[in-house]
Amino acid sequence: MKSKRILAGIMAAALSLSLFAGCQNNSGDTPSQTAAEDTAAVADADTAVPSTPEMSPMRDIKSIDLIKEMRIGWNLGNTLDSTITNPDGSETPENWETAWGQPVTTKEMIDQVRNQGFNVLRVPCTWEGKFGEGPDYTIDPAWLARVKEIVNYGIENDMFVILNVHHEEWHMPTKDNEAAAQEILCALWGQIADYFADYNEKLIFEGMNEPRLKGTPMEWNGGNEEAREVINHWNAAFVETVRSKGGNNALRHLMIPTYAASTSQQVLDDFVIPDDDKVIVSVHAYLPYTFALAEPAQATDQWSADNAADTRDIDYLFANLNDMYIKNGRAVIVGEFGTRNRMNTAARADCARYYITKASEVGIPCIWWDNNAFVGNGENFGLFDRKTFEWRYPDIVTALMEASEDK
Repeated sequence: MKSKRILAGIMAAALSLSLFAGCQNNSGDTPSQTAAEDTAAVADADTAVPSTPEMSPMRDIKSIDLIKEMRIGWNLGNTLDSTITNPDGSETPENWETAWGQPVTTKEMIDQVRNQGFNVLRVPCTWEGKFGEGPDYTIDPAWLARVKEIVNYGIENDMFVILNVHHEEWHMPTKDNEAAAQEILCALWGQIADYFADYNEKLIFEGMNEPRLKGTPMEWNGGNEEAREVINHWNAAFVETVRSKGGNNALRHLMIPTYAASTSQQVLDDFVIPDDDKVIVSVHAYLPYTFALAEPAQATDQWSADNAADTRDIDYLFANLNDMYIKNGRAVIVGEFGTRNRMNTAARADCARYYITKASEVGIPCIWWDNNAFVGNGENFGLFDRKTFEWRYPDIVTALMEASEDK
């Protein structure tokens, strides 16, 4: 999530009333030594492929059982998912990774995240601009190597790691674009699955991030029947592609998104899940919208667990996901949630505690969107300052940990 359009408010407002096949043509500064070593590793990534960490054998368990081991998660936001290259035209993994002002990611950063209690690391990753033309769509080997380094930071911390495709422009979900986009989707995931074939169940693949009708009036309000159907086809193709690869991919847990990762009832009703017990429903939910995500002119900085209007959307979200999926043995992960900083830390901490308490009651892991942004008029979801290694809002982190401690 780089930015959410104001139209997302249409979805959130509706929550209180109604909340919510195959790969074929289907018409801050880090310690100097650590940073220097990491930068050198990035520069040499095209010649040195990172080794695969030692891992226990892949377990053959259902996703509904796997998510019980997940406590609370953290997104490495606005980093590997950047879409802007260096102004001087050079294109290297380090340029891509730092294009949106983030420091080079180091293992020490991820160590800090794990030490706080987060045991799920989501790695949003944009592949567009890093792969060649068809029909092979070959991914830049230096980029793959850098992604593997960061995945390893999580794996070596005994974290679950979710790797996705994030800010891509090629998957506009229309019938006219379906076949061309599916070709790219299958080519990319075929390569990624091969590259990470030996990783165990700690590594999860997420097929797409918020696929939607970008730039249209329907972008954030559920799309249309055609778009939702196309996304169902792509999800099925993603699953089949990964399953067709070797190593541990036959047993890998896979996340598939709804239209725009929405939890609106129409979207959920039209969502088709492949018949596979290692597939996880992927949704995002910044709630309540006016407190968590809305632009300042439409927003409030007040939230109270004693106010039914403040808790209603959160209550309904998890009750509905429980009824539709968890009770039926289908795993769900909220891949993104959080609240923008409006100089209201106490209210944000209270909301975080309530949100994760409700999620934990039904067994749904949630992953905080941390974009390393803290003040100003933007989407300031940052908790951990990756430049200074400071946890800016420890009360929020404490609330997340305490509410998820029984996971």
